Amino acid sequence: MKINLRVHFYDTDLMGVVHHSNYIRWFETGRVEFLRTLGIDLNEMINDGILFPIVEVQAKYFEPAKFDDELELEIIPANLTKVKWEFEYKIRRAGEEKILVEGFSRNVFTSAATGKISRLPEKYFSKLA
Repeated sequence: MKINLRVHFYDTDLMGVVHHSNYIRWFETGRVEFLRTLGIDLNEMINDGILFPIVEVQAKYFEPAKFDDELELEIIPANLTKVKWEFEYKIRRAGEEKILVEGFSRNVFTSAATGKISRLPEKYFSKLA
């Protein structure tokens, strides 16, 4: 799945390039949109007592994006199980092949009541199939 993003002035740093932390934020945006397209509502999961903290996130930067660039974020489900979600990400300028940033994230499912790792209920997992 791909989504488009626009670099806003507030996304940039003193050097005029996108601050590195914004890519992690955009990974999250892409992950939420990907799950939404599958009919998975994160608010509903939270209300059902399922939390999904990030336990690992990585980003590798090849070339910076700049103010007003139109970007394309590709979200690739890498490993979606009843215990964890892993995603890969690629960010390019729209219409270009060159990768600016690529990344990875891993969430685990935990019970809000116990704080311990738990299995994703079938009502959510079945939407991943």
